[in-house]
Amino acid sequence: MSDEIERSYPKTVCIGGGTGLSTMLRGLKLYTPDITAIVTMADDGGGSGVLREELGMLPPGDVRNCITALANIEPAMAKLMTYRFDKGHLKGQSFGNLFLAAMYGICGSFEEAVTRMGDVLAITGKVLPVTTEDVRLYAEFENGAAVLGESKILAVKKLSNCRIRRVKLVPEHPKALPQSIEAINEADLILIGPGSLYTSIIPALLADSIADAVKNSPAVKLYIANVMTQDGETEGYTVSDHVKSLFDHCGGRIFDKCLTNNKVLPEEALEKYKEEDAEQIFADMDELKRLGMTVYERPVAGIYDGYIRHNPRLLAKEIMGIYADISKEKGAEMP
Repeated sequence: MSDEIERSYPKTVCIGGGTGLSTMLRGLKLYTPDITAIVTMADDGGGSGVLREELGMLPPGDVRNCITALANIEPAMAKLMTYRFDKGHLKGQSFGNLFLAAMYGICGSFEEAVTRMGDVLAITGKVLPVTTEDVRLYAEFENGAAVLGESKILAVKKLSNCRIRRVKLVPEHPKALPQSIEAINEADLILIGPGSLYTSIIPALLADSIADAVKNSPAVKLYIANVMTQDGETEGYTVSDHVKSLFDHCGGRIFDKCLTNNKVLPEEALEKYKEEDAEQIFADMDELKRLGMTVYERPVAGIYDGYIRHNPRLLAKEIMGIYADISKEKGAEMP
């Protein structure tokens, strides 16, 4: 019996970074072992920024989060990987970042270090940096202001008090990791987001050939909308604003399906977000339909340790249900 007949799960590619992507991965690994996370490499702040400057390595933070999310390890080990030092020279640094830095020193290449770390932690699927070139994120604002460095965008956004017009990588169009393009070309399901629009998702799509590969793929392509707007990036944005910005940066429509949360969250949970001008996002259906979007509204949000997040298990269940429904509509046998 061929692999295509035996396989009952989709080859799934997830593109982005940050908390949103790692949250989704924790749920997806319960439904498919064939996951490839393609992760942005533009972070230059916090512990990642320190290791980037001192060791000359690529930023480990987003990669480490994704590896940890896909890991199949004991709870004590999981806690160790997310442990963050709170004093001394290591204050603010996570053990997981140092683990990856040590593996980088042993392997000599960031790509190999990521692979080896994944092997050690017995992850489901694989994690790939979108590029292994040393890139920085550059942002331009509607008032003409500009800044170089992902970690500086929030402060300049606050000072400018206007929307981000465009972001780009410096140098522009860095070569994408060949395995990333290969994974997209072979995917049955491509998930874009959730995560920070301008500092996680779009930078992952700006590496050379990534957006084109997604655009040309026959896979089911689904954008996972954020539950909340984000302070310093997307205050006042609707779901369609997110979609328009993605299309503008990628040179056209790269997906035509969108999953949004429609669970109304309690006012007390939303209250602290109001201090940052952040609010719950709901689908603005008329504008999304005008953009050619098929929109799936599902109750996939929850509250965890006081923070509003996607529910990993519910989100993954809904994603797989949508994929199955689309496959049936196409009259195709699920792979």
